[in-house]
Amino acid sequence: MIDRYKWYEVASIYLGIAVFLFFVLAPFIEGFLVSLKPLAQLFSTPYSFIPKNGSFDAYVNMWTSVPMLGMHIFNSFFISSVVTLIVIAVVVPAAYAFARFQFPASGLMLAGFLAVNMFSGAVLLIPLFRLMRGFGMLNTYWAMIVPGAAFLIPSSIFLLRTYMLRIPRELDEAAWVDGASRLYTLRRVILPLAMPGIVVVAIMTFIGAYAQQFIFALTFNSKTEYMPLPVGLFAFFGKQEVQWNELMAASFVGILPVMIVIVFLQRYLVAGLTAGAVKQ
Repeated sequence: MIDRYKWYEVASIYLGIAVFLFFVLAPFIEGFLVSLKPLAQLFSTPYSFIPKNGSFDAYVNMWTSVPMLGMHIFNSFFISSVVTLIVIAVVVPAAYAFARFQFPASGLMLAGFLAVNMFSGAVLLIPLFRLMRGFGMLNTYWAMIVPGAAFLIPSSIFLLRTYMLRIPRELDEAAWVDGASRLYTLRRVILPLAMPGIVVVAIMTFIGAYAQQFIFALTFNSKTEYMPLPVGLFAFFGKQEVQWNELMAASFVGILPVMIVIVFLQRYLVAGLTAGAVKQ
């Protein structure tokens, strides 16, 4: 039998969880409270965390302060969605190939993928800029989509390959005995079983694409109509003052697409993260 925890051990565990959650959630809670405060109250002394006469005026005024805020949010969602589709289309067959086939230099290629992830996007900005200019992609959505997908594909291959390795090879062999081709086996046998892992990769790709747009948009794009939300938030930084309450409100509204995606795909995310934890 498994020994039961003593009361002080249980108290220590819950205390550790509470401290961890505090440091994780405190910035979000403080940011939300800032969005409810009038601008003058943010610089009052002594500083008060709880807003006095708080309101949601910032969530209304931000659309007037930055008229193209809705377009910025749409751009971020659109860029992240296209990046996710491209990554999934490339990663699924690549991960299946690395999981099932033994071919020369496969280990070297996987090591190369790891090496790519070690480079920061800032290090490659100049060569990427020359490539974008050479292909005529500057000041377009593709200037942010192509580099975003390129930086997310290697880690996604690693993650999905690990998941596909857990799918028994006997299923492939049974399909081949029945006359199925490799492509048919991948589409009708492997993909349904790998769907939780694919959803995990899609969610992580979407979040990663949403988070890395700033540096690419700032370097490869100069047109306001193509700017994603991270760059659009700079409009709240005025010459005289910063509209901190509206900035926080816009930030919370901007992360709503990511939160909606996670909420709707949560059950697939949990299934994918826990798959393989129990031996069948």
